[in-house]
Amino acid sequence: MWLRLVNRKSTFLVCILQVNTGDLYGFLRLPNRDANSFIYMLILSGATYLCRKSIPGMRSVKMLNLHAQYLGLKDEIDAAIATVLERTDFIGGQDVIEFEKELAAYHGATHAVTCANGTDAIQIALMAMDLPPGSEVITPAFSYAAIAEMCHLIGLKPVYCDVDPHKYLMNLEDAEKRITSKTRVLAPVHLFGQNAHMESILALAQKHNLYVLEDNAQAIGAVYTFADGKKAKSGSMGHVSTTSFFPSKNLGCYGDGGAIITSDEKLAKRCKMIANHGQSVKYHHEVIGMNSRLDTLQAAILRVKLRKLDGFASERLAAAKYYDRELGAIPQIQIPVRAKNSTHVFHQYCMVLETPKLRGGLQEYLKNRGIPSMIYYPLPLYKQEAYRQDISLPVTEHLCDRIMALPMGTDMETEQLEYITSNIKNYLSTLT
Repeated sequence: MWLRLVNRKSTFLVCILQVNTGDLYGFLRLPNRDANSFIYMLILSGATYLCRKSIPGMRSVKMLNLHAQYLGLKDEIDAAIATVLERTDFIGGQDVIEFEKELAAYHGATHAVTCANGTDAIQIALMAMDLPPGSEVITPAFSYAAIAEMCHLIGLKPVYCDVDPHKYLMNLEDAEKRITSKTRVLAPVHLFGQNAHMESILALAQKHNLYVLEDNAQAIGAVYTFADGKKAKSGSMGHVSTTSFFPSKNLGCYGDGGAIITSDEKLAKRCKMIANHGQSVKYHHEVIGMNSRLDTLQAAILRVKLRKLDGFASERLAAAKYYDRELGAIPQIQIPVRAKNSTHVFHQYCMVLETPKLRGGLQEYLKNRGIPSMIYYPLPLYKQEAYRQDISLPVTEHLCDRIMALPMGTDMETEQLEYITSNIKNYLSTLT
């Protein structure tokens, strides 16, 4: 059904509003409907669809607009790349050395060891611990597969625990129940942009003499506050942490990259050797290693972006606050809950819908209006074919069925945020 609003004097087409069958069905279910409410329904349901181009200068909505971010950094990025091309120190060059120093300093740590990607970083960190075969690593089942993948690859066993239903972070009570004589590592994931409860995790690890490996791929720059008021950057509190510089990350390069952060001298030395074929002196191999490097071009780009990282976080937080304000009072939506002892850098803005059916309907509705969304994550790790275990974690399964991420980034325009949230509210209004 189409409604055309026409200026009869100039026959100028102002806009075209589309009403789909779902919108019309929602209207027909309303009591006391009349002609005025029908027209109102048409305008409400269609105004943000094909008329979005009537918002002056509004860009198309993307999950993350890396091009817009690049344009804001173009002069610095281009100059950094040009400098590397002039020096031709493409492997292990000056920018790699300087970036490792700057990254360690940013975290308040003594060592940063760069590598080819975030998954390699996890493998290197676990290998550096020199654990017995079959050692157990406790990690949340509601997460990406990288920790589980690396455990299996090097002969360790991932043990999955449940997560907090509001913050999606490691449930310490559940994790502690899973500690056995073979447990060697607690591997919390700072999911979506905020720290897990590190004070309790560190205490639990100390109690059972365990390593703590922080997966910090999604929360770089977040700040954790201990009970005594002491503050620490995410990725600086455990024995070792890992991060990814995949382009979509808060600190992302223009290819791939990763790093290990630690203030443990022994672990730092082993990580550096393992990342470089197990050698600290060329052609002298002390341990089994791998070939995992961050190239100099990527390091040069990351040096520029590291200086902007806290500003990026502020921009993401502003977008998150807009979402909170517009969506927080909707009963069918649980917006992200902030941990009281951690700042949030919003790698993702993930809301939880009331039912799986509601999520599916909303995602399709937004897609038809040019609004992308993502599901992080659709399956618990223990239900993945490669990592299957016969367990059930209720919160993890609840989240996998209902969670949905909205567009998030450093260059979100108010018009885009308004367009996204008005369409969400519009869809939900048709169901009441």
